[in-house]
Amino acid sequence: MRDMISMKSVKVSENGVLQNRFGVFKHCDWIGKQFGSKVFSSKGGFIYLLAPTPELWTLVLSHRTQILYIADISFVVMYLEVIPGCVVLESGTGSGSLTTSLARAVAPYGHVYMFDFHEQRAVSTREDFVKTGLSSLVTVGVRDVQDIRIFEVLLHANEVREGSWQDSDGGLATLKSCKKRQRSTNGQDQNSIPHGQT
Repeated sequence: MRDMISMKSVKVSENGVLQNRFGVFKHCDWIGKQFGSKVFSSKGGFIYLLAPTPELWTLVLSHRTQILYIADISFVVMYLEVIPGCVVLESGTGSGSLTTSLARAVAPYGHVYMFDFHEQRAVSTREDFVKTGLSSLVTVGVRDVQDIRIFEVLLHANEVREGSWQDSDGGLATLKSCKKRQRSTNGQDQNSIPHGQT
């Protein structure tokens, strides 16, 4: 069954060709076809032309980091009530999985500003947004969020004086990657997390 659902992202060009174990597929045969169309190779193999949705992009993107998948992404978008016209600030874009869905949610009038401290990761992700046509909705920056004043205010919210923060309809979410659980060798249950570790 796994072989039946192999997917690959392809940039279509007039003279382009996709060659795989199902045959040779000329891009010119795809142009003008509807998404969802089944196209055949000269040897009878076939592929489906699928719309480039964030859900599918999450499955085929280059994993430069650990990524969020659609169940978690849907929860974040719903919980924060991200709708068309919203402006979203994201830190640590990684591979761009969440960012791609955020861009769809804020389209056509909103914008996602994302930052990553790792320059090459930010460059690669920016290139992905150009390829997927999202560059008008996403601005990619290289920066450590600890250098951004708004995060300083949020990290020290207990020190902010009353009235210094303007009330808005915005939301804040923080997501942290899980550290690998380390197994204890000091006699504790091997399936439990040692005290003080997460």
